[in-house]
Amino acid sequence: MANNRENWGSKIGLILAMAGNAIGLGNFWRFPYQAAKNGGGAFLIPYFIALVMIGIPVMLVEWNLGRYGGKYGHGTLGPMVYLQAREGISPKNAAIIGALSGALAFAVTLLVNSYYNQIIGWTLGYSYLSVTGGYMDTAKSTGDIFVNYIQSPQIFIFWLLALLGLALAVTRGVQKGIESWAKLMMPVLYIFGIILAIRALTLGSPINPDWSSLKGLNYIWNPDFTKLNWKASLAAAGQIFFTLSIGMGIIANYASYLKPDDDVVVSSLATISLNEFAEIILGGTAVIPIAYAFLGPEGVNKGVGLSFIALPNVFRSMAGGQIFGALWFLLLFFAGFTSAIAMFNYLTALVEEDLKIKRSKAAWIIFFGYIIVGLPVGLEPILTKTADLVYLTEVDNWVGSYLLLVLGLIEVIVAGWLMRERALEELNRGAIWKVPTWFFNLFVKIIAPVAVATLLFFSTKTYIEDGYFDMIPSFVVDKPQLIPWVVGGRIVVIVVLIAGFIQSYISIKNNYGNELKEGKILIRS
Repeated sequence: MANNRENWGSKIGLILAMAGNAIGLGNFWRFPYQAAKNGGGAFLIPYFIALVMIGIPVMLVEWNLGRYGGKYGHGTLGPMVYLQAREGISPKNAAIIGALSGALAFAVTLLVNSYYNQIIGWTLGYSYLSVTGGYMDTAKSTGDIFVNYIQSPQIFIFWLLALLGLALAVTRGVQKGIESWAKLMMPVLYIFGIILAIRALTLGSPINPDWSSLKGLNYIWNPDFTKLNWKASLAAAGQIFFTLSIGMGIIANYASYLKPDDDVVVSSLATISLNEFAEIILGGTAVIPIAYAFLGPEGVNKGVGLSFIALPNVFRSMAGGQIFGALWFLLLFFAGFTSAIAMFNYLTALVEEDLKIKRSKAAWIIFFGYIIVGLPVGLEPILTKTADLVYLTEVDNWVGSYLLLVLGLIEVIVAGWLMRERALEELNRGAIWKVPTWFFNLFVKIIAPVAVATLLFFSTKTYIEDGYFDMIPSFVVDKPQLIPWVVGGRIVVIVVLIAGFIQSYISIKNNYGNELKEGKILIRS
């Protein structure tokens, strides 16, 4: 099959773009909170076990899936999974699995980015507020300032600016757009992170002698084995999915722009290494020590509120707070932008390939699509006059947390049990470091599927216990005015999944209809 798709311009550009995809907001606000909450240094034990058992095998599978699909001219997951699944089962059954995978990837890239783009807009808005001193007025609490911010129309200004930046980058293509932005933003992100980490470790004890920044470092990294339980292990495994951006289809999309013999093994490991440096070294060294030095142990336990409520309190009282506040929120903006651009590009590739629309026009179609699906996220706090964000919470619970596991499980089963040895052969094509047969048989075929299935089982159990499967989830039972937003979120998820399945199946049928009719493989690249 002819393939005239664009390729990456350089190895460093590819690695930085893929690292930018993996390094997102969760590295700098989710990981420190999860580590502090689940035993500090002890959390790293299940974290690294999950990285080896799940993260590395799934990352290798997704890189290989993308490069293999790219040879056939595909940049989206439905046809990619079909091509591998047909090696072990009939084309008709492979098309069902491919369409299901495509539906999950479509839902993730459309709906996760619908609220992720809003949060990126918040970080850009707070960068502006940092420079202008917008949250420096001590007469108002930073909590009230944040609530007022998300309930004001100005959130749409920064949201649209972020979306506009994404659209402009993607219209320029892989090399001139995505790769160029990654080469600029990723080094700056690391520089900002290092500056903040150095400042964090040199704060001393500005408020309380017992609240030094170094004690904050001890707080997060000293192992507390009493908190090491199955819930901490689930949190660690979930963090691996979240931080590496696996189970979303976007790694495979980026890998589809590789040449057939480009090394996916080294590229996978390089991506993981850059992500872990940003998460463990920068995320763990910068955020918690700063919060601890000014707010004490309670400040560390703010969860995602650490970024927009707790830390602005810190920047108010520290020397050069407006500068360091701007650096912090720009760091978050760059991290979010480089992840969001991957999801934006996935949908652009879908429109480009399935509807045969030029990239320059396809990107603008996705731009307006994101405005439509993102409006409920921005309108909810304004219309309900609350900061509960239950629509965002409901969509994230299913699409941004749960369905990632389902897609990751499908991917490793298809590679390990349907494509089998051919998957290993493809994985090692052009590789400097070959993946050993024993590693593939043990980790890809057995350990990773069992680990992801176990994670999915306990996540389902937790969801049932927390009431997420109830008609009315427990977190809105006593807030009837918010129930329509939860129901609306569920309807949107279901509709998008159905539309994604239909779209993916039609795409597979249009490209491989004769195979589905005759029941055998007819097209090889």
